[in-house]
Amino acid sequence: MAALPSEFIRIPIAHRGLHGKDIPENSLAAAQAAIEAGYGIEIDVQPAADDVPMVFHDYDLARLAGEEVFIADIDSDELAERRLLTSAETIPTLAALLRLVEGRVPLLIEIKDQDGRLGPHIGDLHRHVADQLKAYEGPVAVMSFNPHVVKAFHERAPEIPVGITSCGFPAEDWPALDAETRRRLADIDDFPDTGACFISHDRKDLANLRVDALKAQGVPVLCWTVRSAEQETAAREVADNITFEGYRPDV
Repeated sequence: MAALPSEFIRIPIAHRGLHGKDIPENSLAAAQAAIEAGYGIEIDVQPAADDVPMVFHDYDLARLAGEEVFIADIDSDELAERRLLTSAETIPTLAALLRLVEGRVPLLIEIKDQDGRLGPHIGDLHRHVADQLKAYEGPVAVMSFNPHVVKAFHERAPEIPVGITSCGFPAEDWPALDAETRRRLADIDDFPDTGACFISHDRKDLANLRVDALKAQGVPVLCWTVRSAEQETAAREVADNITFEGYRPDV
């Protein structure tokens, strides 16, 4: 099992890149800004219609590109022409972002769930991400809310550290999940079976006893999403590192 590189503990990680005014989230400009500031980068990956991994968080383009259409229904070359918000930035491919980062800062990649219920129907996105990372040099790690994705990615690319993105899974935020599934995910029960070597947990749920137990076993605990120095101070009482946005923590 690959261990999480020390850079992921030492260097704060910019949530969806260092985005802000005129710099959209998950854009090449946000990645470049994080690199220049010396921060790590967290990004999200969704599949295009032609299975190309795209750096994008949502399942549709409404919020960021003003279009009521699913990202998985559009080919990558068309997505590359879609402007993000009012900027000149377009939706980047994972390959383009990897070429930009080039190992200069730690890169944390979240593979978005393709099942809809965090179940076993995960598609092929994890395979395409793994294949693109084979030749990548530099600190990189992959994570997902879906334990099935984590396990499948680990089996495909055991040399790359993987982790589980986790939270308390409240019913109001996860209405598609039944109570038993929410309990199992909140307790991070799948951790031993996935090949995961770290977790990235909701900062609001860091009092979770399972988080404490994993930390006691030496498992690195990252957390999301910290939005102020005060939240950072509280999070670091438990978490080894933070994913942040909206302010600039000390490097």
